[in-house]
Amino acid sequence: MTTTIHLRADGVSLVLMSDGGLPEVRHWGADLGELTEADVATMLAVTSFTAELNNVQAPLRVALMPEGRWGWVGTPGLVGSRRGRGWTPAWQLDGVTLDGATLGEGLTTAGPASVEFELSAHDAGLALTLRVELLPEGLVKAQASLTNMADDEYTVDQLTLAMPIPNRAGEILDFGGRWGMEHAPQRFELTIGTHRREGRRGRTGPDTAYVLSAGEQGFGYDSGELWAVHTAWSGNHLHYVERVMPGAQVVGGGELLLPGEGLLASGETYTSPWVFFNHAVGLDGQAGRFHRYLRSLPSHPASPRPVTLNSWEAVYFEHNADHLRQLVDRAAEVGVERFVLDDGWFGSRRHEQAGLGDWVVSPDVYPEGLHPLVNQVRSHGMQFGIWFEPEMINPDSDLARAHPEWILQPEGRLPVEWRFQQALNIAIEGAYQHVLGQMSAILTEYAVDYVKWDHNRDLVDAGNALDGGRPGVSAQTRAYYRLLDELRERHPAVEFESCSSGGSRIDLEVMQRAQRVWVSDNNDPQSRQSMLWWTGQLLPLERMGSHIAAGRSHQTNRVHDIDYRGATALFGHLGIEWDIMQATDEELAHLKFWVEFYKQRRDLLHSGRLVRVDMSNRNMFLKGVVSPERALFSFAVVDEPMMPELGEIRLPGLEPDSRYRLTLVGLDIELGVMTGRQLATAGIRLAGRYPGVAMVIDVERV
Repeated sequence: MTTTIHLRADGVSLVLMSDGGLPEVRHWGADLGELTEADVATMLAVTSFTAELNNVQAPLRVALMPEGRWGWVGTPGLVGSRRGRGWTPAWQLDGVTLDGATLGEGLTTAGPASVEFELSAHDAGLALTLRVELLPEGLVKAQASLTNMADDEYTVDQLTLAMPIPNRAGEILDFGGRWGMEHAPQRFELTIGTHRREGRRGRTGPDTAYVLSAGEQGFGYDSGELWAVHTAWSGNHLHYVERVMPGAQVVGGGELLLPGEGLLASGETYTSPWVFFNHAVGLDGQAGRFHRYLRSLPSHPASPRPVTLNSWEAVYFEHNADHLRQLVDRAAEVGVERFVLDDGWFGSRRHEQAGLGDWVVSPDVYPEGLHPLVNQVRSHGMQFGIWFEPEMINPDSDLARAHPEWILQPEGRLPVEWRFQQALNIAIEGAYQHVLGQMSAILTEYAVDYVKWDHNRDLVDAGNALDGGRPGVSAQTRAYYRLLDELRERHPAVEFESCSSGGSRIDLEVMQRAQRVWVSDNNDPQSRQSMLWWTGQLLPLERMGSHIAAGRSHQTNRVHDIDYRGATALFGHLGIEWDIMQATDEELAHLKFWVEFYKQRRDLLHSGRLVRVDMSNRNMFLKGVVSPERALFSFAVVDEPMMPELGEIRLPGLEPDSRYRLTLVGLDIELGVMTGRQLATAGIRLAGRYPGVAMVIDVERV
């Protein structure tokens, strides 16, 4: 039986074909238009790999889950066996459905849709379900479920999914980074072999590949075709791009399994993460697909993103009731709409070495509980938020003393400490229920609106002490999703932020559940210009926490004025991370201005289309958010420019024949009225600027 499916959405075509075995992706890229069965048959014939000299004597076949039995010598999709048997299954197609309807032979054409391929390999005792969806935004996502149908155990060592990319994709962009400088781009040539990015931190990590793109040489923000992969998984994970002779290349991803994590007893199933594939023209086109998808999710925040003040850099562990009350009052004066109480409110948590795991309000610091503070926050009409680190535990805690076996650990030893803490094994039911019960009690008693959920260490030597110390990262990741899902079900009005030493847990699976991320623990605006820019490759602005901090950065010790800090933080979900009791009257006046301006423009910032401009000087960042009626552009100089004259600054993305009035925000300087075509081509010129300056240009259609 040969089944062919042509799916189309938002300028993307996906052609899937199976002639009785694993499905192949025969086209993934620009829309092919309406095709007849004859059109598709011809395309399949002329786009097949040709048989090469001194190679397999049939055309190479590259399946969605690549397999070696048809000549593929790259990374196999399935690596597994029964102690050396069943390692190369002979897959047979049992059935195909499109949105639940059974398909037969021939061509089926549809718009956005979900396809399921059911397969079996009797020689290996396995059953397989492959799910492929083309989403309305033009994204493709794929997932595999492998079931052990035999009596003895089967071990999955790796299960990845991959999509073919054309040979004109010759350049790679992905990301590195570290704590305090997440999502740093790296770009290089695509050569023969495998560029494989492994994440072994037990969380997404600051140095994750994030979005791995392969594109035409010299691709930019508005030009060049791109084919990208993103693994939607918050634990150990893989991204890769691979070129294999004779001229085949793919991008792929999946979960990185530790030894034994894929062990399947009879009847058990391993399901991979969803792997997302994104074809677009230009990096902005790619980001736009992700942004539209995230904005379509049920988890996407429906209300305007409230101005938030987080207490961490204001008080750290010094939870003084009088100071906090003053901070709440001052926050209300400058226009804050949500007050978040960070680390230090619970148990013996007077410093970072004790108390994690004991999620009860500390009577030493809050003898009346949190009610007086919460009531004061509410009296100003503000929401109340609170910090948790549910998956972590200090050895110096009541919980660790009562249940040392609940710590993630190999047999016979504890992992090396990290920030004086260990990881709590919430895959153990008792530990899970402990955390669920204590968190739910706090969220119920204090009617919390918002939870900042942190995760401050890598999962090193992360074993299950109750199972002989076997690896536990995969189970821990699934338990995290379960815990967050159950809390959201119990407390549907609560919003959640994904924080992990800053931006170390950002992926499309956690974003099914979280309304916001903490981009980085580093609030320095010079650093944030780059991090907001590139975190935005996946996330829209309204999902990215972006705070105005103290004039002297607590992370870098650099000093920046309030307007640079405000103009930088504006392009995200605006907040404050600063003891504003120490702010001068002038700083407070400017802070109020940026808070009020954010409120006036957040509808645009959090619904518009992101556009970015390549600058010849890498010390400059020019980006905008565009809608039909108005736009906001940010131009920042983060370091000393080569030349004092900045040159022309193009403002793209506007309607070419509409006319727009330009104003410099905060300076009330009107630059004049120009057409969208003029702004995108001739641009404007601004006077030379010192480093550490950001200008915001308000653009209104007239």
